[in-house]
Amino acid sequence: MAGNNQSRQQATRAVFVVDGSRTPFLKMRGVPGPFKAADLGVASARPLLLRQPFEPSAFDELIMGCISPAPDEVNIARLLALRLGLGHQVPAWTVQRNCASGMQAVDSAWRNIRHGYADLVLAGGVESMSHAPLLWSEKMVHWLGRLQGAKTIGQRLKVVSKFRPGFMVPVISLLKGLTDPTVGLSMGQTAENLASRFGIDRSQMDSYAVASHKRLAQAQIEGYLDEIEAVYDGNGKFYDQDDGVRPDSSVESLAKLKPVFDRKFGNITAGNSAQITDGAAWVILASEDAVKRHKLKVIGTIIDTQWAALNPAEMGLGPVHATVPMLLRNQLKPEHIDYWELNEAFAAQVLACMAAWQRTDYCREVLGLDDAFGEVSHDRLNVDGGGISLGHPVGASGARIVLHLLKVLQRNNAKRGVATICIGGGQGGAMLLESAAG
Repeated sequence: MAGNNQSRQQATRAVFVVDGSRTPFLKMRGVPGPFKAADLGVASARPLLLRQPFEPSAFDELIMGCISPAPDEVNIARLLALRLGLGHQVPAWTVQRNCASGMQAVDSAWRNIRHGYADLVLAGGVESMSHAPLLWSEKMVHWLGRLQGAKTIGQRLKVVSKFRPGFMVPVISLLKGLTDPTVGLSMGQTAENLASRFGIDRSQMDSYAVASHKRLAQAQIEGYLDEIEAVYDGNGKFYDQDDGVRPDSSVESLAKLKPVFDRKFGNITAGNSAQITDGAAWVILASEDAVKRHKLKVIGTIIDTQWAALNPAEMGLGPVHATVPMLLRNQLKPEHIDYWELNEAFAAQVLACMAAWQRTDYCREVLGLDDAFGEVSHDRLNVDGGGISLGHPVGASGARIVLHLLKVLQRNNAKRGVATICIGGGQGGAMLLESAAG
């Protein structure tokens, strides 16, 4: 077991990623999907654990990112640890950093291994967005409370007489969760802010969205998504690939869609935004001691991580604020990075990040640099598509991009990559990865 005094005396240790898996990301289609969050976590982790040369009880801990577990999935990480057979003695905890919850889980595992508190950790993220609950309005809750507190028939009849049909209008928790209460803007409205600031027009957004779908469709044809584990529902139907991809997507077809977040002046549509989806993703992290002990095959190393914060009204620029200090600390520039995974919340948001890195005025005035940071080429970014084409189950995406980036580096015999994500509420997260193949 990890955590002995000798290992804790070491300032830092190398942290390796040895394996990973995910479910297909399944698009929400108006009704609750076939899987709750815990079901997705179990279905994708079981084959991952079965192919390991160690027992599940060998893990020091399990860390899971999730924003909205079901009422019977509180501390979903512990539920998953028990359902996956890690045993009663393996602790498990759930983390929440909005869109980066899965990346936060990986980061937490990285830090614990790095500082000697663990040797082997199962970390990831999960979200079943289609199961986000409908809530009663406050008026309905107050009415029900008064009804429950009424002691006599007369009191109950009086409360009943105060009922109004409008009390039953549900509150959609998913929409509440995708709106920032401090600035009063939905995530889509913050993307509109970025489009305005950086002069990104509708055709650019739609062109980017089309490219995302084309890239994912090609990745499926080429078999590049081998991290996906098929999942089976209660009726025996199986799901083995991301089902939101539209290979026939075109700028012309997307141009017909109406703006969603600013109906009069906006350009953000359902077609150039991330899809609402259900999914789970996992990675196994290990110290050098664990790699040797279990004779594990390493696929990559997490070199560094960075978290940043900014104005919630421009939350989509979080990747810029997180990647720049991380790369500067490691004496790296964009041209030193072979591949990038930047989670696609909105096409406008990704394009704004690409523009901000190259804008001298932004880098000077906001980031405190002497000059522009540099260009991140689309040819090296999200080469197999992203959230627009495969979806963004908010708790899972941060773990997915870390895992898939390592796969991209591996198959291209490349060395170094950056996985980065914007975070609702005005934050950004980034990880610097190196492949064992590069």
